Amino acid sequence: MGPHPAVAAIRLAVRRALNDLLTDHQHTPGEHPRTTAERPPSPLVLVACSGGADSMALASALAFEAPKLGIRAGGVTVDHGLQAGSDLRAGEVAQRLRDLGLDPVESVAVTVGRDGGPEAAARDARYAALDAAAERHGAAAILLGHTRDDQAETVLLGLARGSGIRSLSGMAAVSGAGGRYRRPFLHLDRQTARTACMAQSLPVWDDPHNADPAYTRSRLRHEGLPALEKALGKGVVEALARTAQLSRDDADALDTWARQAAAAVRDSAGLLECAKLHELPPAVRRRVLRRAAIEAGAPAGSLFARHIEEVDRLITGWRGQGAINLPGKVVAQRQGGRLVIRQS
Repeated sequence: MGPHPAVAAIRLAVRRALNDLLTDHQHTPGEHPRTTAERPPSPLVLVACSGGADSMALASALAFEAPKLGIRAGGVTVDHGLQAGSDLRAGEVAQRLRDLGLDPVESVAVTVGRDGGPEAAARDARYAALDAAAERHGAAAILLGHTRDDQAETVLLGLARGSGIRSLSGMAAVSGAGGRYRRPFLHLDRQTARTACMAQSLPVWDDPHNADPAYTRSRLRHEGLPALEKALGKGVVEALARTAQLSRDDADALDTWARQAAAAVRDSAGLLECAKLHELPPAVRRRVLRRAAIEAGAPAGSLFARHIEEVDRLITGWRGQGAINLPGKVVAQRQGGRLVIRQS
């Protein structure tokens, strides 16, 4: 008798992600095949685990699949220090990972700042800790337990911000420097992960923050999405996940076009020429402007669509207006048919 269908589904998803990882590392451009004696040690893959159903299901699947592929499997849990007893909880999660046979396993405490609000600050601190853990252990990748439901929420949050097609593309299956982060569950729903934990009698911790209406994502999860499904019928989550993939494909194509166009719209001194910018399609031109602002020192996370629209009007609606102030003390202004973007 085979495993429970939910368990089989999560294991298959992890197996595919690990096979993709092995393929990526075996076909690194410029490298020649190595002899058996020259091959590096088995790659290490870490799972980021909060103790919730999604990440516990992911950890159990990694522990099951990794040895069959010659991959070492470890885990890391991050203590955000936002709740009383969080250090004890993190210690319990770390022990559960060890009980699954993962090694190395560590619990990392972080200090959460205030920039961008509590959710963004916690996310920044968490990813910084995960990056450091990957470097410390020499991990080839870190698996994250984001599900199709998480993807749908991310798309809706992007839509609410009005940040353009890139924000609608949600989370990528592979992201981070060198493809460090892998999300095997983006095509699986949250209930499948929870069912898999129940079928394996895996202990699960439900973070009270996930049900706290003080957090935007929590309100969306417990109020917004259910309301949409009530009004539009089942299938909203699946449709939003499809939208994410289609948007990502379009955004990637436009980004490539913009990178190619960026050099063609500059003069011999490297300054942007307004006349040439004006000839570009708006979606491409705004990407060129955004890239130029970031290169000048504007923080990407603080640069919103409204900022780029203001800069764009220096090209499309020139009426002698003054300089545009951007985040990071960057200024954009039109001078003699050229667009100058620099730090003030």
